[in-house]
Amino acid sequence: MSNETRAFGSPLRYIQGAKEFDHLPQYTKDYGRACCIIDGFLFEELSQRLTSMYGEKKEEFLAVRFQGECCEQEMDRICTLALEEGVDIFVGIGGGKTLDITKLCADRKGLPFMIVPTSASTDAPVSEIAVLYTSEGEYIGSRKVRSNADLVVADSEIIIKAPKRLFIAGVGDALATCFEARVCERTKAPNYIGEGYRCCKAGMAIAKECEKIIFEKGLAAIADLDTGIVTEAFEDVVEANILLSGLGFLNTGLAAAHGIHSGLTALKETHRYLHGEKVAFGIVCQLVLEEAKPETVEQTMRFMVKAGLPVTLDSLGVENTEENIYKIAKKTAEGPLVHHEERTVTLELLCSVIRKADCLGKTYIEKYALN
Repeated sequence: MSNETRAFGSPLRYIQGAKEFDHLPQYTKDYGRACCIIDGFLFEELSQRLTSMYGEKKEEFLAVRFQGECCEQEMDRICTLALEEGVDIFVGIGGGKTLDITKLCADRKGLPFMIVPTSASTDAPVSEIAVLYTSEGEYIGSRKVRSNADLVVADSEIIIKAPKRLFIAGVGDALATCFEARVCERTKAPNYIGEGYRCCKAGMAIAKECEKIIFEKGLAAIADLDTGIVTEAFEDVVEANILLSGLGFLNTGLAAAHGIHSGLTALKETHRYLHGEKVAFGIVCQLVLEEAKPETVEQTMRFMVKAGLPVTLDSLGVENTEENIYKIAKKTAEGPLVHHEERTVTLELLCSVIRKADCLGKTYIEKYALN
């Protein structure tokens, strides 16, 4: 990369706290009619809640059920409906794919958008990156939209009621942030601002704070899910999962951990696993690829096993065969992210890294899973 210019980007506003969902009518009123794209699993509950909040003023909002895949066909369907209904702003309410389809629809129609995550499962809410898949769920690639969200609203009371698995996956995604940021800083890999610039010190500071919170408070926040009580530790990790992780990767870049995630999508058996779960195994691979210091490996692997994150192929439903490893490695090598690493990465090297990472994960499961 020859560009020495630094750049930093973010949503216009971020608001996090209990019962913030109830303020949506106030947040959207200055824009006009809101097209609220709602996760299919939550549609009945949240569309009724929106109706209660907006009242009978149908001219102020439209509820649309997201059908589950962030693909071109779903984008076409929602954009056609939005055109017919005459909307002024898109509001995405749900998980990562619901939020990504919202970004893409707003970009296509040239409209502003707001993001309302119902879990802290990814850092997608604060980026202008959307991940596009086929209608069958295979990863195609990332697509940048023209602008970031006007507002991100994270209601911690809604988020703590989401399945624990989603929150843990968000922890895995957030944990990768600083590992990848450090590599990108050293190699001057482009971040995701505009056409890509060097990261600012602010981006690195955010990535480091994200890592600090995850290691110090991640396990406590996961335990809070069982009580249903929103604690300060829980709020901190929600912020790390969504805001810090999002601003971290957006402003510093991605590397092997997310590259391996993309490679894993080549296997259909991984499609039922979450983004952060696949990224977690990607972290293991990145540790192996970079020949990380023993103390770094120990701290990271112990944390991930204790948190319940996948650290082996088997924990992602993948049989350890040469054919499967080759498919993962091939798709990973075809993407740009793994090549942000300092080493020259070949297909042969990647196959070796995946094998070693799987063995490393098994070792740490035996060491910590029952302790």
